[in-house]
Amino acid sequence: MRFLFLLILLILFAFGNAQNLPGIKLEIKKLEGEIVLDGVLDEPSWKDADVAKDWYQNFPVDSLPSPFQTEARLTFNDEFIYVSFVCFDDDTPDVVSTLRRDFNYPLNDNVSFIFGPYNDRLNGYFFNVTAAGAKRDGTVSSGGIGENAFNIYWDNKWYSEVKRYKDRWIVEMAIPFKSLKYKSDLKEWNVTFDRLDKKRNIKSAWVRTPRQFYTGTFAYAGQLVWEDPIPEAKTNISLIPYVSGGWFEDREVSPIESSTQLQTGFDAKVGINPSMNLDITVNPDFSQIEVDEQILNLSRFEFQFPERRQFFLENADLFANAGFESARPFFSRRIGIVQDTSGISQIVPILYGARLSGTLNEKWRLGAMNMQTKEMLDLGLPAQNYTVATVQRMFWEQSSISMTFVNKQSLGVQESDSLIYFHPSIFFKANGENILRPNTYNRVIDADLVLRSKDNKWYHSSFLAKSFDAMNTAKTLSGSAFFQYADRNLNANVGTFFVNENFNAEVGFVPGSTVYPGQIGYYSEVGYKIYPNSKTVLSTGPKAGINTIYLPDGTLADREYTLGYTLDFKNSANLIIDYKNIFQQLTLDFSPVNNTENKFFKGEKFQWNTISATYQSNTTRKFNFLLNSTYGGFYNGTNLNLGGEFNMRFQPYVNVTMRFDYNNLKLPDNYGDEELFLLGPKLDVNFTDKIFFTGFYQYNNLSDNMNLNARLQWRYKPASDFFIVYTENYFPANFTSKNRALIFKLTYWLNL
Repeated sequence: MRFLFLLILLILFAFGNAQNLPGIKLEIKKLEGEIVLDGVLDEPSWKDADVAKDWYQNFPVDSLPSPFQTEARLTFNDEFIYVSFVCFDDDTPDVVSTLRRDFNYPLNDNVSFIFGPYNDRLNGYFFNVTAAGAKRDGTVSSGGIGENAFNIYWDNKWYSEVKRYKDRWIVEMAIPFKSLKYKSDLKEWNVTFDRLDKKRNIKSAWVRTPRQFYTGTFAYAGQLVWEDPIPEAKTNISLIPYVSGGWFEDREVSPIESSTQLQTGFDAKVGINPSMNLDITVNPDFSQIEVDEQILNLSRFEFQFPERRQFFLENADLFANAGFESARPFFSRRIGIVQDTSGISQIVPILYGARLSGTLNEKWRLGAMNMQTKEMLDLGLPAQNYTVATVQRMFWEQSSISMTFVNKQSLGVQESDSLIYFHPSIFFKANGENILRPNTYNRVIDADLVLRSKDNKWYHSSFLAKSFDAMNTAKTLSGSAFFQYADRNLNANVGTFFVNENFNAEVGFVPGSTVYPGQIGYYSEVGYKIYPNSKTVLSTGPKAGINTIYLPDGTLADREYTLGYTLDFKNSANLIIDYKNIFQQLTLDFSPVNNTENKFFKGEKFQWNTISATYQSNTTRKFNFLLNSTYGGFYNGTNLNLGGEFNMRFQPYVNVTMRFDYNNLKLPDNYGDEELFLLGPKLDVNFTDKIFFTGFYQYNNLSDNMNLNARLQWRYKPASDFFIVYTENYFPANFTSKNRALIFKLTYWLNL
């Protein structure tokens, strides 16, 4: 009888708590009176609001209610959506690493509001607040699935307040309707909430979400039901002018050249309709953008640095997701940034640009962009115009088909012009080689298909693209097909791709374009997770993969076999061990250490084995670290690699980080031995939640450069900033300065 009684209680408990499944309804009503953001929920509208309660864990298990529950409520008036959270807790100290906006989500106690105002289960926004009041916002694309689905670089005006009590902390948010794109004629939006209780390593969500999926995915979202009409979406116009100036000194020339600069420009955001936005930029300046983190690249392939410039980020998935990793027709960093002959990124001024993007209705999205860059004689570049346009049609619940067109036009250039003038990026590429005639235009047209099951277990993507320029008329196609299955235990994928020898996407990212004269690839990976009954181990399991690349004539150029094993611990630590067998038949002369005298030559074959281990320590600790090591063969010799990162936080005001990468190459004969170092200490200081300092130093002996970058930011009003940036490059041998600059920038966000 006791067993039967317990069984009935368990069934009733499970039934009572199993209602927060995808599609669960949450009502939102128009408020009466006013809401004061003070962390005290004493207004009548909060007391009458529908409550999102009975949250379930997603991590470390997904079958139990959260031991410390959370409640969410929503209301609105004609100007704001108001959101409140009651995060039940005890007096255990919070884990809050920073006061800075756009904080690192996995390292902070925080709560999130995620919603899709188009009701398409694909696109939307997220707003996060930590227990100390730091804010994070961004956009959601692709249903919240994929590495780039959550874009934290989107930035807009909104307000929040946090109040800490002994047994809870309370958040109030006020998000202006003007900051959002939405359809006011809809009756429901997709919505969910999640909470990361970092100090206990517990992640929970209002809608029960299997732990193999992120809690912000729209496949596991509820429905926000508007009991009162949504305020009519109005035309919004924001003007963001700036003024910047600086002092610059080039010490690599004689006599030393110094100069000063003062410039102005502006960005504007114009709401064409409730869900379409026109972004305009005139003479943009990106001097305040955080510098790229350098790497030791010993491969034959170009490294893809992330885009951080604000203008390119809203609805970026419309443009950036075209194609696949083997061939992206569009990569925004090709606009306004080029590499000089030393491999150093150089800025090409953008004169103006415009970008129209957004959602036409529940089924259609549109993006179009045009940018004009300035002529740069010292870099060998003429004035260039870039156009990108894409249209996307959604169908079923989370599937889509897209068409993308990319055009790059060099202005004032004739095919008969002198070659000395032109940068290599505008030479024709034919038959896998750069030929000595300037390329006056380059175009790519691309079609993409994405299929995803309702529960996110099945996924397929494929694309087909064709490039056009004045010389290449044949063998200009690229394409791929990818299939994936993911459930609680099994994650398996298989794919294939091809890039014809004359496929030329000058505004895209094709990592093998300078390595292979055309390529055909096949790859597959399978991993299996076991969830043991353990107090320390969350999951464990093996994985295996194969990746092969063939030349168009069937010659095997690259092959990599991988066997691995993963241990995930409940305290957020993890250990990964990998064994690899690598084969390469070189398709071009190559030196991993830029040795021009002793190279590996085209046609040479190499095969070697490596073993590696990566360990991430418990990230709830104020001191934590990531260590990785690889040892084994490397072409005709060996390489010992040691790398990682040490982190120390004096929360929430100071974070100190040390990145490092060390390679000890031992090659036979005259190829030589090399010791390569990369050091990157970084200091983040949060004086308040509005004043921040970042100091970043990088030493890279492969590029024979040391770089110092220091940035002070004052957010004196929401989305309005004042920056002071100092940067300098040195020769490592004697600390002699190469060049340096001191820059200021003032921006102001004005809603018209």
